[in-house]
Amino acid sequence: MGSHTANKISTAPSGKLLPFLTGQTLNFKRIWLLSFVLTAGFSIIPVIFFAAIDYNLTFKSMEQDAMARTSRLASNSWRSVAFFLDERKNALTYVANNTPLDHLTDPNRLSEMLTDLSKSFGGFTDVGVIDQTGIQTTYAGPYNLVGKNYAEQTWFTRVMEQGTFVSEVFMGFRHVPHISIAIRHKSADGRIFVLRATLEHQITQILSHVDKSLGSDVFLVNTRGILQTQSGIYGNVLEPIPVKLPPKTGETRTFRITAPQRPDTYIAAYRYIPNTPFVLMVLKPRKSLIAPWHDSRITLLKYLGASITVILLWIWWITSFLVRRLQRVDRKRAKYVHMAEYADKMATIGRLAAGVAHEINNPLAIINEKAGLMKDLIQFQKDCPKDPRFERIINTILESVTRCSRITRQLLSFGRHSGTRLQPLGIKTVLDEVLVFLGKEAEFRSIDIDIDIPDTTPKIVCDHGKLQQILLNIINNAFSAMGSSGGKLKITAENSPDGFISLAVTDNGCGISEANLKEIFDPFFSTKTEDSGTGLGLSITYGLVQELNGQIRVKSKENIGTTFIVLLPLVPKAGEED
Repeated sequence: MGSHTANKISTAPSGKLLPFLTGQTLNFKRIWLLSFVLTAGFSIIPVIFFAAIDYNLTFKSMEQDAMARTSRLASNSWRSVAFFLDERKNALTYVANNTPLDHLTDPNRLSEMLTDLSKSFGGFTDVGVIDQTGIQTTYAGPYNLVGKNYAEQTWFTRVMEQGTFVSEVFMGFRHVPHISIAIRHKSADGRIFVLRATLEHQITQILSHVDKSLGSDVFLVNTRGILQTQSGIYGNVLEPIPVKLPPKTGETRTFRITAPQRPDTYIAAYRYIPNTPFVLMVLKPRKSLIAPWHDSRITLLKYLGASITVILLWIWWITSFLVRRLQRVDRKRAKYVHMAEYADKMATIGRLAAGVAHEINNPLAIINEKAGLMKDLIQFQKDCPKDPRFERIINTILESVTRCSRITRQLLSFGRHSGTRLQPLGIKTVLDEVLVFLGKEAEFRSIDIDIDIPDTTPKIVCDHGKLQQILLNIINNAFSAMGSSGGKLKITAENSPDGFISLAVTDNGCGISEANLKEIFDPFFSTKTEDSGTGLGLSITYGLVQELNGQIRVKSKENIGTTFIVLLPLVPKAGEED
C-alpha cells in the first residue's frame, strides 16, 4: 500500500493532490469547519451510541430483575402451600396407619382426633370415615354429613384409584368452597376405608401473608384456569380467569399479561404445585417494578448533555489551535518543497534497486533447488554417473547462489515491475507450478498444504510470471509465519462478484497484530529483523496485484492465523495490451 501511495504522489498533478506545494492559498475557514464537524461527529456519535446501549441494557436489566423478584416470590409462596398440604396429608396418613378402624368409627374418639389434629397442625375443618361404597359412616365437624354418599364424586374415585388425593376447591354437600384431603387405608381385618379431612380458608390465610406491595396479587388456580383462592384482580373463588396457562413445568416461570380494565401490564410468575391440582400465580405491575429505571433515565440524559457540551468545547479549542499551527506551517512550506522532491527521487531510485534484487532472488532460489536436486540424484541414484567433477560443479553453483543471495539481501528498497504479457491461465495450474519449488520445504517443515480449487473455476487472463510471483511471495510469507514446528496451509479459490476470482491463502501461524496490519504492505516494514527480512515481499506483491488490476486484502488474529485474499479480474480492463 505504501508503494501504491508513493507512485500516485509522484505521477499525479501536484496542483490537485497537494495544492499548498504550488503556492495556492488554502481555505483555512473551510478546513476549520470540516475539522470541527467531522471530529465532533466522530466523537459525539460513539457517546450517543454507547449511551443508547447503556439505556437499553439498563432497561433490560431492570426488567430481568423485576422478573427475577417475581419468580422468587412465587418460588417461596408455592413451597409454603406445598408444605402446608403435605403436612396435613402426612398427619392423616399417620392417623390412618396407627389407629384401629374401631376407634376411627367411634364418633367421640374421631372428634377427639379432630381436636388433637387442629391443636397440633391447625387448618382442619372436619374429618370423616367413608367406607368403600362411598358412604360416610362417621363424621366429626360442624356439618351434618353422616350418611352422605360420595361414590359419584370425582375425589372419591381418584382416592380409591391412587390411595392419596388432594382435591380442587369445590362446593360439595355443604355448599361452601373447600378442599378435600383423602387417604385410602386397609384395616387389620381387611376392610377398606377412606379417611377424609377438609380445609376451607386456611390456604387463603397462607397466601394473605405473602408480600403484596406495589399492587401485587397472589392466588391459586387449577389447571383449567379456575380460581381456587380469591384474587384482587380476577375476582372470587371458582371464577375463571381470562389467562391461558402455559404448559406444565417443574420450574417457576414468568411471562407478561394484561389484566382486564387495567392500563398497566403485569409480570406473572407461575408454578405448578407437585402432587396437587393447583397452580400458584403471582402478579406484579411492570410499571411499578421498573420505576427506578425511569428515574435513572433522567440522570442519564443530564450526564449525556453535559458530556456532549464538554466534548464540543474541547473540539472547538483543539481545532482552532491546530488550524493556527497549520497556518504557520503553510508559511514555511516553500523551504521544504525542494527537500521533499529530492527525497522522493532518491526513494524512487532505491525502490528500483531493491525491486531488481528481489526479482533476482526468485530465480536464485530455483537454481539452488535444482542444483540441490541434481546433487541428490548423483549421490543416491545408482544409474547416475559418479563423476567427482559433477559434484564439484554443483557445489560451485550452490556457493555462487549463496553469495548472490547475500549480496541481494543488502539492497533495501524496491520498485515497480513492467512488461506485462497477458494470457489465459488456470489458477490451479499456476499454483501447482509454484508448489513444485516449495514442496520439499513444506515436507521438511511438516507443513500440511490443503488445496480446495474446483475444476470448474474459470481461467483468468493474466501475466504468468507475475501471478507466479504473487503466489510464491504469499506462500513463502505463510511458511515464515508458521515457523519450523509444522502447520497447516489452506488455499481456496471461488468466483467473486463483479467478474473477479477470489484466491484465499490461510495459515495457522503466529498471526499479525492489529497495529502491524496497517503497515504490512509498506516498503521496508518487516517483523523478521532477526532473520534479515527486508520488508519487500508483501510490498512487491501489493504492486504486482495492482498492476494486474486486482485487489489484495488481509485478515489476521495473533496466535490464530492469517488469511490473504487476492481478487483478480477474469478479463483485463479495456485498453491493456497483450
